[in-house]
Amino acid sequence: MLLTRIKGPRDLDRLSQEELTQLAAEIRSFLVDAVSKTGGHLGPNLGVVELTIALHRVFESPKDKVLFDTGHQAYVHKLLTGRQDFAGLRTKNGLSGYPSRAESDHDVIENSHASTVLGWADGLAKANEVLGREDHHVAAVIGDGALTGGMAWEALNNIAAAKDRPLVIVVNDNERSYGPTIGGLANHLATLRTTDGYERFLARGKELLERTPVVGKPLFETLHGAKKGLKDFIAPQGMFEDLGLKYIGPIDGHDIEALESALQRAKRFSGPVIVHCLTQKGRGYTPALEHEADRFHAVGVIHPDTGLPVKTAAASWTSVFADEMVKIGHERPDIVGITAAMLHPVGLNKFAEAFPDRIYDVGIAEQHGATSAAGLATGGVHPVFAVYATFLNRAFDQVLMDVALHKCGVTFVLDRAGVTGDDGASHNGMWDMSILQVVPGLRLAAPRDAEQLRAQLREAVEVKDAPTVVRFSKGVVGPAVPAVGRIGGMDVLRAPGAEVTRPDVLLVSVGALAPMCLEIADLLDKQGISTTVVDPRWVKPVDEALAPLADRHRVVVTVEDNGRAGGVGSAVSQALRDAGVDVPLRDFGIPQRFLDHALRKEILAEIGLTAPDIARQVTGLVAKLDGRYDSEPAATVD
Repeated sequence: MLLTRIKGPRDLDRLSQEELTQLAAEIRSFLVDAVSKTGGHLGPNLGVVELTIALHRVFESPKDKVLFDTGHQAYVHKLLTGRQDFAGLRTKNGLSGYPSRAESDHDVIENSHASTVLGWADGLAKANEVLGREDHHVAAVIGDGALTGGMAWEALNNIAAAKDRPLVIVVNDNERSYGPTIGGLANHLATLRTTDGYERFLARGKELLERTPVVGKPLFETLHGAKKGLKDFIAPQGMFEDLGLKYIGPIDGHDIEALESALQRAKRFSGPVIVHCLTQKGRGYTPALEHEADRFHAVGVIHPDTGLPVKTAAASWTSVFADEMVKIGHERPDIVGITAAMLHPVGLNKFAEAFPDRIYDVGIAEQHGATSAAGLATGGVHPVFAVYATFLNRAFDQVLMDVALHKCGVTFVLDRAGVTGDDGASHNGMWDMSILQVVPGLRLAAPRDAEQLRAQLREAVEVKDAPTVVRFSKGVVGPAVPAVGRIGGMDVLRAPGAEVTRPDVLLVSVGALAPMCLEIADLLDKQGISTTVVDPRWVKPVDEALAPLADRHRVVVTVEDNGRAGGVGSAVSQALRDAGVDVPLRDFGIPQRFLDHALRKEILAEIGLTAPDIARQVTGLVAKLDGRYDSEPAATVD
């Protein structure tokens, strides 16, 4: 196999065009076989095989910086830079599903949030200019979906201002992000795709000129670099050139020779250039091409021949939300949905099918989505903006200053909250309950099971004068956790016997960690430690009944699937201080560090967020209060 002979990018230089075509086929076969066993981003990588080969033939990584926006299409890049062991892809100690500086010098950035690569590229190109590195180049690959993000256009505005600063922007145009790309930019790119007169004109000219000895090829290169007037006459790519960016394309993104020719021309140019490449997401794999929703953007473990899941998936948190949204939509015509280019991943696809006139896909533009939601609310409807928890970070200012300041009734539904695991540091939703604590008036719910998700979603959309947030975990929803009582707005999940006049521990359970908190209570009970377990349901604001309840216990313990800094534990601690309740409190949560990719349960074990770990530390704390220990064990594992 040719692929096994590729140990680094320069090994590509020795291959003929026929061998490169063979290599592309081998890479696709490898990807289908490998990713079907582990799960991962399959469709995007099948679409960039030839493009990645051409990039590494033209640019000299790692001296030249080859950057990938989002990074989920970097599997081919990994293969060509010496990383062909995919057996542990996205598992602990295995390959990351995104570029990783720890893996290779060829990986420059590992932020897997979209629309950022052009900002990185602008800075790297400026650094080359400042340090006089004229032989260094920067090539940034960005998808048409990521170009819908405002950050990309902020960067383009700056890049275009420097007419003599070399920078190559490769637009990987497959008409999709997760699903089909939408918006004005998508329409413009569609025009470029379908107006192929310029390329057909050049193809005919090339065929004629190549028959002309000596001067034919130089004349063709001159023609291909023709001035804007000729190109505008034949193809309307003026938007990019009006920004001050030289435009090359559209190029067949699966023709290695054509790609190399275009990239070489762009590399030689003394200013910023856009190379517009047309690719096909899922190329070469029929099950992906036939999957209209997202072309196998991301898959679990599948059968490589059929593309069907090996295991039947149980009900997920996302599916529970999806079904309840449709029910609410039938009951309330003022409910509308908003997604940032993730209609299916966040579960709004069913709502869109039922109410096609009440769904808005804003593209990869969470900031705009939040402010647009404020406008919708001001106009008299109630928007539900469903987004991954990690991506709401990007719209914090809009939540604060546009939604909350104006007391707009907007509901944010945060999918993939807490530790998500295999997608790595950038996808853990471990900041939302911290950053949202500072937003005045905002109300935040953390449902513990499917029944509570349905109930709290309905409670959220009833609020008309403030933002509401409902957050839930990734994956399968657990069994129902019934309440045994209610104190204030809090559900009591476990209570000591009536004979216990002052229980030892008040355990505040946040969201989906309720089963683990009940397990902690069982372990404490075996040590003779009495425990009350409550689920606040709404963790912001802190329930007024919590402080007097805490005062009737010896110790308060909070457990949350969120960073400890500024999270629910911090809010509870402040509420107790404000109420003059002087009871020891220990908060258990996620340490404030970026977590490597692994299974969720492996990460929770690594950070000490398990029932045995917490029970052991709480036992030590109670023992100290009893005077049995001279020193107190550490409360968390950082």
